[in-house]
Amino acid sequence: MYQKTILDNGLRLITHAMPGMESAAIGVWVRVGGRYESLHTKGAAHFLEHLVFKGSRKYSCQEIKESIEGVGGALNGFTSEESTCYFAKLPAVKQLQALGILTDMVITPLLKSSDIRKERFVILEEIKMYRDLPQSYVNDILDELLWPDHPLGLSILGSRENILKLKREDIAEFQKQYYLPSNMVIAACGKIKHKEILKRLRGMLGQARLAGENAFIPAAKHSPGPKIKILKKPTAQTHMALGFYGINRDHPDKHIYSLLHIILGANMSSRLFSQVREKRGLAYEIRTQIKGLSDTGVFLVHAGVDNAKLYQAVEIIIKELAKIKSKAVLSSELRRGKEFYIGQLRLALEDTLDHMFWIGEPTLHLNKTYDFPEILKEIRAISPEDLRRVAKGVFKSETARLAIIGPSKEESKLHACIGKL
Repeated sequence: MYQKTILDNGLRLITHAMPGMESAAIGVWVRVGGRYESLHTKGAAHFLEHLVFKGSRKYSCQEIKESIEGVGGALNGFTSEESTCYFAKLPAVKQLQALGILTDMVITPLLKSSDIRKERFVILEEIKMYRDLPQSYVNDILDELLWPDHPLGLSILGSRENILKLKREDIAEFQKQYYLPSNMVIAACGKIKHKEILKRLRGMLGQARLAGENAFIPAAKHSPGPKIKILKKPTAQTHMALGFYGINRDHPDKHIYSLLHIILGANMSSRLFSQVREKRGLAYEIRTQIKGLSDTGVFLVHAGVDNAKLYQAVEIIIKELAKIKSKAVLSSELRRGKEFYIGQLRLALEDTLDHMFWIGEPTLHLNKTYDFPEILKEIRAISPEDLRRVAKGVFKSETARLAIIGPSKEESKLHACIGKL
């Protein structure tokens, strides 16, 4: 059972007691990410995430790390398009200590000029590392194709030029604008007590303050495609990301959409894994991925293939996408897909950290949590016709975007192939 309290300062606390566990997972969620940045501040959300770990009003950088890791816990954070999260998983007996540390470092980071100078170069190395990984960098190229002239089309890490230009004042102003209790959620799962966490939080986060002006820019309507961009590199393998505009995170068809992803490319039993890797040996990695945001989404097919076999791989992928639009999924395959989906949810919800993510993100963005029994009913009710309907809405040549890193010279041929969808 989930318990939720909204504090006087607007902070939302959501918890789930799991009495049989010996661990606790705590996350501090902030509703800000890459799409909230201007061209001038691009990279600020991720830069700030790094700096938050460098020390706060009450705790030094070393104290933050040692207090969590010194008891066997794990501490980390991430920045996405629409949220930033700082989290820890540790023995439950140390949960209130972790709560105090996480809260203080997020609300009152020191943002020292000396730390900014050092971390600037750490992030520049992160950018270099990412760009040296074509299987990752190809996703940035796809984002540019999907959302040109929009913050969603730019890397969350920021560009080298922007990272070098960002000043302490820029980052401090960004923190002041978004890192406010009314723009935050604290989620906790495991061997915890809601009342104890609530008592600790009250008075810890200051007086009520409204969130600053929201820089959220709606995703623009896409221009007709298909569109292809090739970054020519003398790689030993060609990496491709084929993306289609998807649905938002709370769309009524979200579970059908997820099941479509499972059947096509979420595991070794999937259609694309079977057709591209097992039957033809065209790729080592072949998978699908889905992402839902507030007002848009993407359905992605990713593969790394032999340079001479790119067109053959794309042709097979397009045939499989066309097939799932035109032919009903067999009842046995549908049943396996549903059981995989339900089983993955069950396994995730047994873990205190995964369960924290499960309740934290929807509370932040939708101000609600999902009901597992209701989700089971919705998944089990999905029909073959539901899958065909959603597939027809997603897999269209005019919404297709193909990003490639490698030596390919087949752009016109690939364009014609995608146009067959």
